[in-house]
Amino acid sequence: MKIIVTILLLASCLFVQAQEIALKGRIISEDLDVVPYAKITNQKNELLGVCDIEGRFEISIQNEVQELHILFVGMEPAKIELSGNCIFLEVVLMYSADYDYISDKKVYRDRIKRFKKLPKIHREAYKKGIFKTPKACYTQEFFT
Repeated sequence: MKIIVTILLLASCLFVQAQEIALKGRIISEDLDVVPYAKITNQKNELLGVCDIEGRFEISIQNEVQELHILFVGMEPAKIELSGNCIFLEVVLMYSADYDYISDKKVYRDRIKRFKKLPKIHREAYKKGIFKTPKACYTQEFFT
């Protein structure tokens, strides 16, 4: 009897572990150029993976991770909120820019205008065969 209880306890411990999800994807810029070696982190800023030279990545994340950050020099950071069925991410990053002699309101309006064009750029990348899906399976939050 003790052996059966021990086996059941060990088996239940295996199911308690957090499940991992394998995510694959590709990262490009607003100009449909590849973004090589972009870093992918979680909410705690722990490095999850780095893209290859073609902007492709493959990472494993815990099931409870709902938010990813994508960082690259010269690009604005992207804050991605995952949906339940999202296993292939295709992300368009915006270029970062310094604005001189322009008010903060004008800079904000210009940035938000560019941000709102990202879904259109995603569809364009799909039509050119860069992306595999016409629409993103995640929501991207605007960094202020």
